Amino acid sequence: MVLDIIMPQSANDIDDSSEEIEEEFKSKTEIKREMHKLQDFGQSLVDMSKHQRSRLPLTEELKYAMVLADKIANKHEALRRHIRHIGKILFETDLEPIHHAIEVMANKHQQETAKFNRLESIRDELIAQGNDAVEALISEFPQIERQKIKQLVRNAVKEKKAEKQGKHYKSLFIYLKANA
Repeated sequence: MVLDIIMPQSANDIDDSSEEIEEEFKSKTEIKREMHKLQDFGQSLVDMSKHQRSRLPLTEELKYAMVLADKIANKHEALRRHIRHIGKILFETDLEPIHHAIEVMANKHQQETAKFNRLESIRDELIAQGNDAVEALISEFPQIERQKIKQLVRNAVKEKKAEKQGKHYKSLFIYLKANA
């Protein structure tokens, strides 16, 4: 009776228990790899500017660790040990919000570039198509002043015909940047 409780009843019982053990077991090498990744992530956090870190959702313990890292930045060995400590703190921390905030900060540059390219193409369309493109733009962005945009487009077209893109070409872009 006692042996039945301790001993598995069939081969299926052995397989089930071994799968559970394998899921829970991590080798020492795997744990070290994870800790090195966390330490590298901690190093990247330390390398960020204070302004960038202030925009991250860090715990109080991590904020304190970052302040201390800034203080010992010129002491190589102390900073190395402190990065290991930051890795341990990160191990206990939910990293998803921090990763998300970093992705948003990195993506902001791409969004600005896309907006810049879009405004350039709008400007080029306005110059090429004239009044039809102006009307389409005004329907999309009602805050744009009709007379002002038509004047800027007219002057930019004159510059293009004279084969010198200068003042009005740039002022059209600046106006679009401010209002579109």
